[in-house]
Amino acid sequence: MNQTDDGARIDAFLDALWLEQGVSEHTLAAYRRDLTAWSARLAERGEALLTPAPDALPAWLDERREAGYRLTSNARLLAALRRFYRWCLESGTLARDPLAEVRLPRVRPSLPNTLEEHEVERLIVAPDVTTALGLRDRAMLELLYATGLRVSELVGLSVEAVNLRQGVVRVRGKGDKDRLVPLGEEAVEWLTRYLGGARGGLMRDATRPALFPGRHDRAMTRQTFWYRIKAHARTAGIERPLSPHTLRHAFATHLLNHGANLRVVQLLLGHSDLSTTQIYTHVAQARLERLHADHHPRG
Repeated sequence: MNQTDDGARIDAFLDALWLEQGVSEHTLAAYRRDLTAWSARLAERGEALLTPAPDALPAWLDERREAGYRLTSNARLLAALRRFYRWCLESGTLARDPLAEVRLPRVRPSLPNTLEEHEVERLIVAPDVTTALGLRDRAMLELLYATGLRVSELVGLSVEAVNLRQGVVRVRGKGDKDRLVPLGEEAVEWLTRYLGGARGGLMRDATRPALFPGRHDRAMTRQTFWYRIKAHARTAGIERPLSPHTLRHAFATHLLNHGANLRVVQLLLGHSDLSTTQIYTHVAQARLERLHADHHPRG
């Protein structure tokens, strides 16, 4: 099989992922890059995508590590290859997985950056709620920490998605799957204040659906919200590195710290696979180990 055939096989695999599992465009694009690079690497060795030699992948991973690729990049590459060859088996293209006998390294994902509870409190109260923009930002931060939404889910919310009477928000997540997430009293209170006046003051056309408008009555972009988070973090005196999903990570970690069931956290986050949620148990464990080292007399 030549590289043109390999490309067609990769296309068919990605189409199947999108149709059957609703995989996001971002993940599909990353898988395409990884599989195309793997196919090109095999072509250099005179091998085909469906029949790599046992030493091909370990050797390539070693080269990537020496070239400075991050662990997370190699972890995603391994995930793409495993899913691709499993699909080939299930579709009858292959009779056996060519990586089945290959000893692959265990790549532990890096722990997500998160915040302590007192830092979250400082961040949330940082916006100046005497202004319409500050009240909007306070409502967004309260909602984000109360629900653990992805930033893309947050900025994509419509007014109709929020039910303040029942205290829930309907979220459309990855794969166009809907889930209901409870808001909590604080988020309901600040959303009520925001919707009672600030939102109307920020929009020229109140009939537009965006819950949190940016410019021109349109939904705020992820980049704009990320800029706002960084500005409020500076106001709050938070100097540690943040990410757009910092409050999502804090939401999950703090729930587990207070005894929440892992599967409940999985449902709230909208993870399709429990293993994705389990990273937060590592975060909670790391925090316990740090507390022990800092405070135990023999730590």
